[in-house]
Amino acid sequence: MAESATTLSFPGFVDVHVHFRDPGMTEAETTASGLAAAARGGFAAVVTMPNTTPACDSPEAICWQRDQGSGIRDQVGCVILPSACITRGRLGQEVADLEALAEAGAAFFTDDGSYVSDDKVMEEAMNRSAALNMVVCQHAMDPLEQKGGVIRDCALARKLNLPVISVETETKAIRRDLSLCRTTGCRLHIQHISTAAGVALVRDAQREGLPVTAEATPHHLLLTCDDLVADDANFKMAPPLGNREDQAELRKAVKDGVLMFATDHAPHPAAKKSLGFLKSANGIIGLETAIPITYAVMVEEEGMPVEKWAEAWWKMPRWLLNANLANSTNLANELSETKIELGEERVIDVNSFASLSRNCPYHGLKGRCWPCN
Repeated sequence: MAESATTLSFPGFVDVHVHFRDPGMTEAETTASGLAAAARGGFAAVVTMPNTTPACDSPEAICWQRDQGSGIRDQVGCVILPSACITRGRLGQEVADLEALAEAGAAFFTDDGSYVSDDKVMEEAMNRSAALNMVVCQHAMDPLEQKGGVIRDCALARKLNLPVISVETETKAIRRDLSLCRTTGCRLHIQHISTAAGVALVRDAQREGLPVTAEATPHHLLLTCDDLVADDANFKMAPPLGNREDQAELRKAVKDGVLMFATDHAPHPAAKKSLGFLKSANGIIGLETAIPITYAVMVEEEGMPVEKWAEAWWKMPRWLLNANLANSTNLANELSETKIELGEERVIDVNSFASLSRNCPYHGLKGRCWPCN
């Protein structure tokens, strides 16, 4: 890549996995600050997760989020697309009114942050979603396998005597959901996949012809638990960072078109991220760093063609949205372009972010691919 600055344009990038804390924890992120961060990060649209307070499990909640974002869109140029809960209150006990949620314009269904453990509840949800041609997105971490773990097995976990999260926490959840996908025909998306074994399950499912996709986050592609040296919760997320083998398989799967990108942008107040791995909240912010981080990892380090890298941000995410949104509202034609500038090296400075939160491990890192605002 030439060192002189080059500007490229693509169809608008879509982040299918963001957390805005509005309503419920607006000191961490509001709709306005989240959309401003998304726009500065180069995104034309974002899909918000329903783990707000109260949970987004009603048509009224969807309309409230969309109305909140509509005026802000005119200012920043980024669209908010609310997802809705699989179960009422995200409690995993009773399937939400999926038909009404779809009618209200839900992007897809997910209880993100919580795994729907009850097989019968999940099967009912997937059967009803299949009838609606809607996607079910799953946070693939089985709590019975997690057993209070906060980190994958690594030198830091052993040094601090931290409870670990097994690979089976992810793979058991994925295997269950793939089985239900097979029997119901429901479109399934695995959120923030983190293990080599999980990638293998998704590869096999796609070869089988199942309607299955999955996403990789910038942090799982850039960082590993093997590199952790301090009890710093800016490196704590759910699912946790994998090891170098996991990282290598995630990168290969992105190059092969098996995985798309998504940030899992998860803002938290400083007080909730200052308690170390054991007690701090999970997650990091990522909207304003996603383009430089994924470009550095996948294009510069892994040799992925820039056009294919971009498709993992715009083309693949539309598969999740086309049933209930893109076809009915001509969404693809409404989104602004994403323009990026290549060549000039810049430093990530979390203090300059539009996001209200600062829980980010990338401060001081350099990149040569940046959105043009």
